Amino acid sequence: MTASKLVVVSCLFLALLLVQVNSQGLKVGFYGKTCPKAEGIVRKVVFAAMKKAPTLGAPLLRMFFHDCFVRGCDGSVLLELKNKQDEKNATPNLSLRGFGIIDDSKAALEKVCPGIVSCSDVLALIARDAMVALEGPSWEVETGRRDGRVTNISEVNLPSPFDNITKLITDFGTLGLDEKDLVVLSGGHTIGMGHCPLMTNRLYNFTGRGDSDPSLDSEYAAKLRLKCKPTDTTTALEMDPGSFRTFDVSYFSLVAKRRGLFQSDAALLDNSKTRAHVFKLARTHGSTFFTDFGVSMVKMGRIGVLTGRAGEIRKSCRVPN
Repeated sequence: MTASKLVVVSCLFLALLLVQVNSQGLKVGFYGKTCPKAEGIVRKVVFAAMKKAPTLGAPLLRMFFHDCFVRGCDGSVLLELKNKQDEKNATPNLSLRGFGIIDDSKAALEKVCPGIVSCSDVLALIARDAMVALEGPSWEVETGRRDGRVTNISEVNLPSPFDNITKLITDFGTLGLDEKDLVVLSGGHTIGMGHCPLMTNRLYNFTGRGDSDPSLDSEYAAKLRLKCKPTDTTTALEMDPGSFRTFDVSYFSLVAKRRGLFQSDAALLDNSKTRAHVFKLARTHGSTFFTDFGVSMVKMGRIGVLTGRAGEIRKSCRVPN
């Protein structure tokens, strides 16, 4: 084995070890004695907000994903720096919404249990409660995370809508998530909107020769061209046409029919393992999507967490203590 390969393998081993060791401080009901009403307080805030603005569900789910994939699930995506060089101002995070719900939940918790519940746990609970509010899956959220003190715009290197299957599997695998987790978590695209700039290359200039992506269903491509012109930078598109506000299995049916909106959606058919998971989850009757989604969310929620005496419990989710 060459020295470079040895370094890569060592880094991967350390990353997986970090996930395993740090997650040992998490458990369901962590605040059972110190703040027994914590989950109920967060749920009340989320349900009230979602009743007024149900479209916040998708960005709140993405916020937890974006947090965990940079520095681990430590709430670093919530921090703000005066010089704007924070994760929140990185291009992939500019479309995140719902930060006020995190603030409101934290403020409500501080009134009852000051200095007890971390912002990173608040974010994990909100991701679950927002899905429940959309009549989607529920799962037992492990808590006990502590908050990080560092945020850096240069560290934001998230999986992209333009990624191929090799890169997606590598990026997820580095953090201890396997092919099934990749497919299941991609199912979060069953809710929410995308925008034309994220997929016009598939319609007009896929290989730089003015062509379209051959993996995209031709009828679906024609419909998309009616909505997205080559220079369109603002038009929003339903990621799961017809049910983008409903958490269901239709996303997988669309991907199976080559009607996934993004290149990363289509890529799920380019690997035997991920393709098998797509077709299994596409079966409406007997689909295990809701159960599987909860399992993968718990698994993702263990990435690089700070527990014990590491980190801190922020008083405000936007700034370190």
